[in-house]
Amino acid sequence: MISSNDFRPGVHVLLDGDLYAIVESQHVKVGRGPAYVKAKVRNTKTGSTTERTFRAGERVPLVYLEKKTMQYLYGTGDEYVVMDKTTYEQLSLSRALFGDAVRFLRENMDVTVTFHDDTPINAELPNSVDLRIVETAPGIRGDTVSGATKPATLETGAVVQIPLFVETGETVRVDTRSGSYIERVR
Repeated sequence: MISSNDFRPGVHVLLDGDLYAIVESQHVKVGRGPAYVKAKVRNTKTGSTTERTFRAGERVPLVYLEKKTMQYLYGTGDEYVVMDKTTYEQLSLSRALFGDAVRFLRENMDVTVTFHDDTPINAELPNSVDLRIVETAPGIRGDTVSGATKPATLETGAVVQIPLFVETGETVRVDTRSGSYIERVR
């Protein structure tokens, strides 16, 4: 059990028989009334976000999750097959578990899969990945305004904004959480 006073982003709790992740929480104390905790929670199955109010100190069941590092093998439509690196067991995951970061997914990449009662509830890519640029427009000499960017298509098919000096065939590091260019990799 966990007290509502200890809610933090990323904590998972069981509410009404469903698994919820705390997105944000705020402890509120009004003049004469009792203190309470306003929490924004996300249902891990449906992905819907709602606001719930808890009495200060109210106890709710805490859920422990298991995280495994798995290797991405291949994708078929909206299903992505990953392999447990210790048991070599293959598992098929839906696109929804990866979220928007799926556009940076490359074969043989390590991903972190989160399980609750042997059911996958989330899949995360590393915070940054190195990808090769397949296509981009050439940088025009003299077009060097500070912060100027151009679109580039990466080997996974994702399109990101890169600086003008980066050319086709080079490798760049991309942040998988925001989808932004970090640096050129030599």
